[in-house]
Amino acid sequence: QLQLLESGGGLVQPGGSLTLSCAASGVSLDWYAIAWFRQARGKEREGVSAISKAGDTHYIDSVKDRFTISRNNAENTVYLRMINLTPEDTGIYFCAAQHAMKHWNIAYSTFRGYDDWGQGTQVTVSP
Repeated sequence: QLQLLESGGGLVQPGGSLTLSCAASGVSLDWYAIAWFRQARGKEREGVSAISKAGDTHYIDSVKDRFTISRNNAENTVYLRMINLTPEDTGIYFCAAQHAMKHWNIAYSTFRGYDDWGQGTQVTVSP
């Protein structure tokens, strides 16, 4: 069974940077798209960035040119590099997996069909 574990969150000042990691165990990520979601206090969870099993990437407008998603299948890990962070980026960041065969008719970039989730890592951007 696929298990996901996020790490790398923390407290950072505005303009700072963080790199989040999503480490998978139990199953190879080769057939999965991976997405990062975040949830701010009092707000709905939103998809932030996603990477297909082939390495195609997608970002929401508010993080384009600031966030970079990447994957290392040999390490079974997906990363989210975040720079120029603002207080609006504060929230719990979750990674989630979409199996490419199970959800063959759902584009990875829609942030739908992500069935396996990690427990999240807190990112706080504050002076």
